[in-house]
Amino acid sequence: MHEFFSTDMPGLRFVRNVLLFSIAGLLPVLLLFVSLSPGFASSLLEGGPALHRFLRQIVTNGLPVVFVTNYVTFFLFALSQNESMKALDPGFYAILDLPLRTSIFLVLHAIIYVLSADWFGSFGGSRITALSVVAPTLARSALFENVSGVYLYSTFVSAFPLYVSSIGRSEKFGPAVSRVPFGLGPLLSAFLWFAISIMVLTSTAKMVTGWQS
Repeated sequence: MHEFFSTDMPGLRFVRNVLLFSIAGLLPVLLLFVSLSPGFASSLLEGGPALHRFLRQIVTNGLPVVFVTNYVTFFLFALSQNESMKALDPGFYAILDLPLRTSIFLVLHAIIYVLSADWFGSFGGSRITALSVVAPTLARSALFENVSGVYLYSTFVSAFPLYVSSIGRSEKFGPAVSRVPFGLGPLLSAFLWFAISIMVLTSTAKMVTGWQS
């Protein structure tokens, strides 16, 4: 993975790689969501407004959110591999990813929802309505109840290499991880840490929802 994301590579190449990995992570989760939603696939196959709105949402909301989240996480991965950053414990980057991931999801959804209200007349064209639905939507995304859940789980493509690498090499987390049989510690810790990141986002969104009510 280091050959795809390094602090030494040209910026445009880094951006290209993030975009390709974002699309690769988004498509299978999107197909799974469509297949699990009763009647959704047949509605999209009919074309028309339903397909147009869905594609517009993916292009204007899903891909930007997934791309920015992955960009930040892959950049943290690149930093964690940089020899000049050896003074920091690699586990620091996994910890830092949690608040960044949560902030990116909340802020970008808020911005995009407001812009959608202005540009496309979504949410009745009301910015206030658009902002009010951000937190409740993200609070349910972990349960795969809406398309924001697709965006959330799509970002595992960047979280996995960061978590496996940084937690496995960490002086703080490494000893505990190394005790897991068959060398599965880094893999299991990556899944666990991603689950924690989902809980952090969900809890934050629920708190914001409570403040709004």
